Amino acid sequence: MAKSKTSEKLINGAEHIEAAVKNGAEAFKTNFDKAVKGYDKFLGLGKENLEAVVASATVAGKGVETLHNETYAFSKQSIEDAVAATKAVLASKSAHEAFELQTDFAKAAFDHYVSQVTKMNEIFTATAKDALSPLQTRYQAWVEAVQTARAA
Repeated sequence: MAKSKTSEKLINGAEHIEAAVKNGAEAFKTNFDKAVKGYDKFLGLGKENLEAVVASATVAGKGVETLHNETYAFSKQSIEDAVAATKAVLASKSAHEAFELQTDFAKAAFDHYVSQVTKMNEIFTATAKDALSPLQTRYQAWVEAVQTARAA
C-alpha cells in the first residue's frame, strides 16, 4: 500500500509537470506568433517611413526650386529697375527732378522688396507644411502601432 501511494504521487506529479510543460509550450507559441506579427508590422512601418521621407524630400526640393526661381526673377527685375532708374536720373534736367526720380525709385524698390519677402515667406511656409505632412502622418502611425502593441 505504501508503494501504491508513492506510485500514485509520482503519477500525479508527472501529470502536473506534463500539464505545465504543455501550457508553457502553448503560451510560448502564442506569444511567439504575436511577436512575429508585431515584427512584420514594424518592418512594414519602416518601408512606409522611407516612402514618406522620399515624398517629403521631393516636396522640399520643389519648394527650394520655387524659392530659387522667385529669387532669380526678383533679382533680375530689381537690376533692370535700378538700371532704368539710373538712366532716368542721369537724363534728368535738374537736381530737383533727379531727386524726385530717385525718391520714387527708392519707394517703389522698397515696396517691391516687402511684397517679395512676403511672397517668399508664404512659399517657405507652405513648403515646410507640405514637406512635414508625410512625416507627421508616419509619426502618428508609429504612435498608434506602439500603443496597439502595448495593449496586446
